[in-house]
Amino acid sequence: CHTSGMLTPNGKEYAQKIPREELTHLILKLLQAWKEPLSHFNQHIEHHQELPDDSLSKAKQISNMVHELKTGVEKVTEKARFSINSLNGMASSEGTGLSISNEASMMSDSDFIHCFRRDSNKVQSYLKILKCRIMPQNSC
Repeated sequence: CHTSGMLTPNGKEYAQKIPREELTHLILKLLQAWKEPLSHFNQHIEHHQELPDDSLSKAKQISNMVHELKTGVEKVTEKARFSINSLNGMASSEGTGLSISNEASMMSDSDFIHCFRRDSNKVQSYLKILKCRIMPQNSC
């Protein structure tokens, strides 16, 4: 996976120990790291005539959802008065030191989907932790 080099906590217990600002930063880095690979993946599957239109629309829908999620996390970050400029600077693919386009384009479709699912699960877990910290009344 092209994000394997990113340092992420192993397990919920470790993620819960990370300060809110760092956890938000990590979420943004993961989301940003998938922007370009998802775009390449969409272009790749558009050339497969044997794929049903439903599959193509699902792939585009996933890319849009990742973009919307990133935008939402940025808005929450701004409202929490974190320094969004410093987070954005570190969230770019250049800032993470990842060679996204080469590695992601060389992956098979099944490897790509596996990696995307793995990182999506991480983002989901980190967002749940942040939600519980921000709104503890949700009986987390």
